[in-house]
Amino acid sequence: MTPSHSYKTQPRRGPARRIGRSLAFVLPVVLVLSGTLAVTSVNWSGNSSDSVLTASAENVSSRAKSRAPQDVLRDRLLLELQEKDPGVALTHLQEEINRKPSLAEHCVSIARALGRAAVRTYGPSRAQSYARPVCDTSFASGVAAQT
Repeated sequence: MTPSHSYKTQPRRGPARRIGRSLAFVLPVVLVLSGTLAVTSVNWSGNSSDSVLTASAENVSSRAKSRAPQDVLRDRLLLELQEKDPGVALTHLQEEINRKPSLAEHCVSIARALGRAAVRTYGPSRAQSYARPVCDTSFASGVAAQT
């Protein structure tokens, strides 16, 4: 026996339809707001020194300057001095100078920086106890300069 009337069921609306409706409402609002913000950030006066766009374009066109190897080594050793102790940092400084003789001309300044940092971290007498004959006792002169 067949039913005399047929029921029409509405198709089920899943989450995709709800997401689509939400996007249809939100997307134009976001586009209008972002366009408004873009227009307001442009300097319309003609003075290019205050322009946000000019400043960002100048930053993009200039290449990022790479840091010198001695600066990278100094920063790494200063971090090591804080995390471990000055003795470890001085040992690694000597090893790096032996491995890369081109860094020898910067050994004095790096060792002095380590000495100054050791005084700030450990105090003068404890920092002096880590002194070694690395780079003609520059570490010790860095310690003495801070006291």
